[in-house]
Amino acid sequence: MNNLIEEISKKSKSAFHIISTSSIKKRNSAISNISKLLKHHTHEILDANRLDLENAKKKKLTSSFIDRLTLNESRINIMCQGLEEISTLADPIGKKLESWTRPNGLKIEKVSVPLGIIGIIYESRPNVTVDAGSLCIKSGNVSILRGGSDSFHTSKLLANLMQEALEQSGLPKNVVQFVETTDKAMVTQMLQASKYIDVIIPRGGKSLVEKIQKEARVPVFAHLEGICHVYIDHEANIETALNILLNSKLRRTGICGAAETLLIDKRLDENHVSMLISKLVSQGCEVRAEKEIKNKFNNISLATEKDWYTEYLDSIISVKYVNDVENAINHINKYSSDHTETIVTENKLTAEKFLNHVDSAIVMHNASTQFADGGEFGMGAEIGISTGRLHARGPVGSEQLTSFKYIVRGTGQIRNI
Repeated sequence: MNNLIEEISKKSKSAFHIISTSSIKKRNSAISNISKLLKHHTHEILDANRLDLENAKKKKLTSSFIDRLTLNESRINIMCQGLEEISTLADPIGKKLESWTRPNGLKIEKVSVPLGIIGIIYESRPNVTVDAGSLCIKSGNVSILRGGSDSFHTSKLLANLMQEALEQSGLPKNVVQFVETTDKAMVTQMLQASKYIDVIIPRGGKSLVEKIQKEARVPVFAHLEGICHVYIDHEANIETALNILLNSKLRRTGICGAAETLLIDKRLDENHVSMLISKLVSQGCEVRAEKEIKNKFNNISLATEKDWYTEYLDSIISVKYVNDVENAINHINKYSSDHTETIVTENKLTAEKFLNHVDSAIVMHNASTQFADGGEFGMGAEIGISTGRLHARGPVGSEQLTSFKYIVRGTGQIRNI
């Protein structure tokens, strides 16, 4: 097989020269046109998604996987709202980040620029097609989208609509390209295309992460598992704690911001502990708890060491007692995937200790972990949550898809030493 990614990348390179120097007006127009086309073609999108869903059900994929795969009118409207929000954000490129003048008269500016050609490898969520493509357009980048085989029909149609919107706005359609094959060899080609692709952004599970770690020759924005924690302090408002816990775990169990482990301060009133566990169970959540908690309930199971490392993406949660906030911090820093953690407490000093000492990309106080989302952060959308430390961390929006260059203006200076 010819190197399809190389062929696509060459088209991307030509498109990048145009999009990277295009006006913000054109880029915003393209994003707005995507929103209009999604609304106009809602029924066709749902038909394509129905085909993907039928195939997924035949394969007997998990309910959480099917939830991530599913589009409906409400979710399409949310995508459109995100697009409109992205179109109203300030231009992330051409921003003067810093400026200074040297003693010799040289004037130096640090200015934001696009990253270049961005490869996005994702699995079941077709909305990533739109989120990733539009954020790349906004930031003057080009995108090569490799969606999973299970969302192929939906993602392909969405990408085609984005290309149509780009042409309507006078921009090259190859600013967004979709890898129109389910051949897994394409993932390897992308990971090794260091000559053409500037950065890879993955959205997927363990197998994809492991493959990327093994094969990547292109810089990667790390997006690992979402082993997210809720810590309920003994000074928590119990009603607040219950609402945050249930929302963090059960609002949507299949997203990376869903809580997977509950840590409970041993000093919390036993009646409150009982209520928390009972509410989880009554709402269909399987509870796997350490022995001290398990012995108090007949309808929960015993947790193992493996549970503290597990991203369930389902109605399952592991539960553990901790002595205090320091014990909670230590547990999180040991077992977390560095994604999102939250503390529920009315003690501001305890909260600040947690916020400052938990080493994750997103740390919260008295808020649901399911707010770990670029749209909820005011970015319109996100390509993913970066759990790494280099370049971008947390939600990756349009501003995180920029680098910078130095512009130096002189009046004839030469270096003598």
